[in-house]
Amino acid sequence: MSTPAARPLPQASAPAAHIDREAYRQLARRVRLLSWASLAYMALEGGVAILAGVLAGSVALIGFGLDSVVEGFASGIIVWRFTGARMFSAAAEQRAQRLVAVQFFILAPYVGIESIRALVGGEHPDVSWLGIALSASSLVVMPYLGIAKQRLADRMGSAATKGEGRQNMLCAYLAGALLLGLLGNAAFGAWWLDPAVGLLIAAVAVKEGAEAWRGEGCGCAAGPLAGLTEDDRHDDRGVTGA
Repeated sequence: MSTPAARPLPQASAPAAHIDREAYRQLARRVRLLSWASLAYMALEGGVAILAGVLAGSVALIGFGLDSVVEGFASGIIVWRFTGARMFSAAAEQRAQRLVAVQFFILAPYVGIESIRALVGGEHPDVSWLGIALSASSLVVMPYLGIAKQRLADRMGSAATKGEGRQNMLCAYLAGALLLGLLGNAAFGAWWLDPAVGLLIAAVAVKEGAEAWRGEGCGCAAGPLAGLTEDDRHDDRGVTGA
């Protein structure tokens, strides 16, 4: 399955110098919609990956499925962040940023330990065509969600949204690595690629989690909600959950 040549990925934009309340609300609604879409896809991806991993004895597939679960939680956090009066709350932004970062740290230890155990024990996973199809699908879907969220995050100055977008991009990178590992095992019996990909997932999760915790790469030097005026940040009148 390949990405159509006629549909180039959206490019990240520079942060706006100023953004008014209504424009911020519109961007927040778009972020929330993308996060709902991510949550639905992650629920499907996670369930299929864990099932395929258990059936094939693949630690990389199980790790990929757990990563999907973690990303689903992150999407739920962003939906929470941009619902109701929290939409304009700098405190909610900071809490969401930290909660998204924590999701990375939850994933890393389990996947890392299981990958080392599989390497030391020489466990050979079975071929998983279901896993191959799933990773190919994620390699197509995730970049669109991730880049779109990061572009919106730059315009809003939202480190939390940026972190979730980076999780989607991490999912895309790991889907590519997982696909190579599964194909290598299927074609050449390279069983060690499976736990090696699992270790890669753990290592990258730690790195991304640390960067998300610090709010790096937000694209807005003044921090969350920097584009809004002081009155905009503190006046929550008229904000609804819609």
